[in-house]
Amino acid sequence: MKADLHCHTTISDGSLGISDVIRQADRDDVRCLAITDHDSLASLSRSAVLGKRYNVTVIPAVEFSAFDNVRKRKVHILCYMPAKPDRLEGLCLRTSTGRMELGKRMAVKVLDKYPITLESILRYSAGSKAIYKCHIMHALMDYGYTTELYGDVYDSIFDVKDGICAQDVAAEADFYPDVHFVTTLIKASGGISVMAHPTVYDSIDLLQELAASKEIDGVEVWHQSADESTQNQLLDIAKQHDLLTTGGSDFHGFYNHYAIQIGSNLTPEDTLNKIINHKGKA
Repeated sequence: MKADLHCHTTISDGSLGISDVIRQADRDDVRCLAITDHDSLASLSRSAVLGKRYNVTVIPAVEFSAFDNVRKRKVHILCYMPAKPDRLEGLCLRTSTGRMELGKRMAVKVLDKYPITLESILRYSAGSKAIYKCHIMHALMDYGYTTELYGDVYDSIFDVKDGICAQDVAAEADFYPDVHFVTTLIKASGGISVMAHPTVYDSIDLLQELAASKEIDGVEVWHQSADESTQNQLLDIAKQHDLLTTGGSDFHGFYNHYAIQIGSNLTPEDTLNKIINHKGKA
């Protein structure tokens, strides 16, 4: 069974709604899908109903934004199959609220430089729990300030050193929870915790630490960011610590940094069966 366990919708920073994502999975014969919107469980009930309609098994999931306070780096943790998802709602709310306030501050600074309306940005963030950078850039594209989502204009706004929103970009980590708190909360919810794309935030050292202390259950091996050498390294770590190994497209639709489709990276069937049959204690 083809299984893509990492994709996003308009609830966070994807360009397609839940229905469109699930229908596209069906077209690509992806029969198992995890909608992993950032810090939000809002898709759970609707995606389960739509999944049945299109014969796609939708696994309850969320992607948490967290912070490695030792190494001073961001890290993303995927959570699958929480038995008590209500125990995660408070964390989702706190992070989403912080991100919304950050998004508003960035939008105000962008409006000072580019004479567009706040409504033009909110048009794209309407279904989301926050204003993301991609929503701001999409509005700028509408008004002809750039023809690409990522590039010189994006860098002039969001570059961590020279961008007009550099201070806000740096402040993003201020409202991210500590990664150990996140993994502990996932365990308390009865869920499965998997480190997403370890190379994106240079998190392999953290992965080994979390695996050695039994704080994490798996690692995303098959992802656009991991070449064959990195995949083999992650597989070795997984074998050493008996971790689940997953794969996913990290689909964001139009908002991806690169061209990728649902089902571009898949999760092995043995891992999928372990996740589907997981009976978390909470």
